[in-house]
Amino acid sequence: MKVNFAPLVVPFNRRLQTAAVLQWVFSFLGLAPTCTFLFFYLLFTRFWLVSVLYAVWWYFDYNTPARGGRRAPFLCGLKLWDHMRDYFPIKLVKTADLDPRHNYIFGFHPHGVLVAGAFTNFCTYATGFRQLFPGLTSYLLMLPLWFRAPFFRDYVMCAGLIPSDKESASYPLSRKGGGNAVVIAVGGAPEALDAHPGTYNVMLANKKGFIKMAMEHGAHLVPVFSFGENEVFDQVENPRGTWLRWMQERLQSIMGISLPLFHARGIFQYSFGLIPYRKPINTIVGRPIRVERKEKPRAEELDALHQLYMDELSSLFEEHKGNYGVDKDTHLIFV
Repeated sequence: MKVNFAPLVVPFNRRLQTAAVLQWVFSFLGLAPTCTFLFFYLLFTRFWLVSVLYAVWWYFDYNTPARGGRRAPFLCGLKLWDHMRDYFPIKLVKTADLDPRHNYIFGFHPHGVLVAGAFTNFCTYATGFRQLFPGLTSYLLMLPLWFRAPFFRDYVMCAGLIPSDKESASYPLSRKGGGNAVVIAVGGAPEALDAHPGTYNVMLANKKGFIKMAMEHGAHLVPVFSFGENEVFDQVENPRGTWLRWMQERLQSIMGISLPLFHARGIFQYSFGLIPYRKPINTIVGRPIRVERKEKPRAEELDALHQLYMDELSSLFEEHKGNYGVDKDTHLIFV
């Protein structure tokens, strides 16, 4: 394979952008196991007290992720995230105003491989979420597994990430006075296995848990579609029914995380690696769907709201696809 090396002379700002994305990829793929290794390694060194004191702190702080986490505004506002935004670039687009007196559930689609759009738009201040939606605080859901990694759990909480279980997601939605937006990548880890460039498969047909949660809390639903989310990585072909897809789905059911075999470019060459391609991501926040609170919604009420949500998401996609290079004959496929 011929390697396409990057030119020797590259503008310094592009180097900064690549470095910002590199640290993000490492944080997503390697920081949790690194932190876990460090925690146990320190126990066998003269710095063993660090791990012991952290274990005590962890014991008393164990429920914090389920109580809204511990956001650090200074971390969300670092210049680092501006460089990451400009690398792709990533843009957040508002189609309607949201009333901060209400709570919301943002359904984010598609998941993509590493949810670059969801993280940049809702965990950092780089794309202007606070200016576009004044009075709202966003919380992005993440697999609970990652909150069991020492040190790493504190880092992700600083960015507004909380576990993707019912208790944790319900906490912001139950707060009086509104102003909270829980962001759910509805397709979850399984949808990452369908994240191929040019595909628009959305795992939503049987996903009703977030609909039920919205009704129980009276949280308005907001469909969000991120154009370009599936374009920033290539993935080994894994159609349903193949041995590879069967193996991936089997591992996902056991481990709770999916293992897409993805690749893109490297740091100093453009032929292979785990650094995403420089392709634009445009995240469109749709119009809110008003939801009345019902503590015990009936099955037919859930089905009706679920269908309405799918219709609104499809309309959002159809309305904006022409602006972002999607062929007019391409439609969402609900899986």
